[in-house]
Amino acid sequence: MSLRRYLYRVVFETNTKAGRGFDVMLLWLILFSVMVVMIESVPKIGTEWHYTFVWIEWILTIIFTIEYLLRIWISPKPIRYLRSFWGIIDLLSILPTYLSLFFAGYHYLLVVRIFRLLRVFRILKLARFNSEAQILIAALKSSRYKISIFLLAVLSIVVLLGTVMYVIEGGEEGFSSIPQSIYWAIVTVTTVGYGDMVPHSIIGKLLSSVAMIIGYAIIAVPTGIVTVEMSKSLKNDLKCSRCGSENSKNANYCNHCGENLNKEE
Repeated sequence: MSLRRYLYRVVFETNTKAGRGFDVMLLWLILFSVMVVMIESVPKIGTEWHYTFVWIEWILTIIFTIEYLLRIWISPKPIRYLRSFWGIIDLLSILPTYLSLFFAGYHYLLVVRIFRLLRVFRILKLARFNSEAQILIAALKSSRYKISIFLLAVLSIVVLLGTVMYVIEGGEEGFSSIPQSIYWAIVTVTTVGYGDMVPHSIIGKLLSSVAMIIGYAIIAVPTGIVTVEMSKSLKNDLKCSRCGSENSKNANYCNHCGENLNKEE
């Protein structure tokens, strides 16, 4: 096996011990880098340990730069990697440090490295979690039309509530426009309640009470829709005759005991 092929397996794949070790080491470096940036942003600590943070950041940036260049070199299609989501994230994770040489403060953009932690899911490709994720994704896909109609209905409600509240309050108490009043309606219906806009008229308070009650009813609807679709997906799963475990309907063997689920064979 050539060196380039071996490095490709280590860097891009996780089905080997070396590949898992590389990803785990990379994830710890990313976490450490993000923590350094966050701690450095504290005024007292950042001023007192400024040069230490600078050295640490440059060492980490050099490591990530070597990793980025290595990925370009070992990639079968370098241009495809450079234009991919991970390729852009890898570039953004090292670019701010170099930009800080010319523009002060740009190194704080290094928090973008946190997105690279999504690579942890490459290590967690376990059959059990993968099947559960597929059930959730299938349920969301099956209920997307119902949820879309529901969101359209919610949008109509908040527009109506916001418009009525604008008329009731007469452009005062923060309700200076219909969009501003719609913002109030969204905050109220979702039961967030920032309190930056509060109606003072009796009719306005009554309308607020109605909006809050509607909000509690609205929260339960999408949850119920997705739950029903997930229940349907679970009912279609195959049950193992040996251990009784539920498996994906496309599975040929039980994920727990290895029993053959295809009765025809």
